[in-house]
Amino acid sequence: MCIRDRSPATSAVDVAFVALDPLVISLPRSGSRAHLRFAAHLEVDPAYAAEVEAVKPRIIDVLNGYLRAVELAELEDPTALVRLRAQMLRRVQIVTGEGRVRDFLIMEFVLN
Repeated sequence: MCIRDRSPATSAVDVAFVALDPLVISLPRSGSRAHLRFAAHLEVDPAYAAEVEAVKPRIIDVLNGYLRAVELAELEDPTALVRLRAQMLRRVQIVTGEGRVRDFLIMEFVLN
C-alpha cells in the first residue's frame, strides 16, 4: 500500500510508504521455541513506490534470512533495535537499489 504524506513536517518533500507483510520468525530457545512478530513500512521516494512494491518478495526474503541469523540475546537487548533497524535498512537498499528507500520504520517488534 502506498500512502503519500503531506504533513507540515514533510510538506517540502513528497513521501510514500510501502507496508511490508508482517513476519513471524521462529527463534531457537533452550527448551522451547520463541517467536518474533515483526512488521515494518518503508519510506520511499514516490517516484519509486511501484518499483519497491514489485520487489517486496525479495525484501521479505532478505529480512527473513537476516532476522533468523540474529542471536536471540541481541533481539532481547532493548538497545539493539537501532542497530537492527540500520542493518535491515541497508539490506533493503541493496535489494531495491540506491535512492529508492529512504528509511525503515519498525511498526511491530514483539518477542514471545
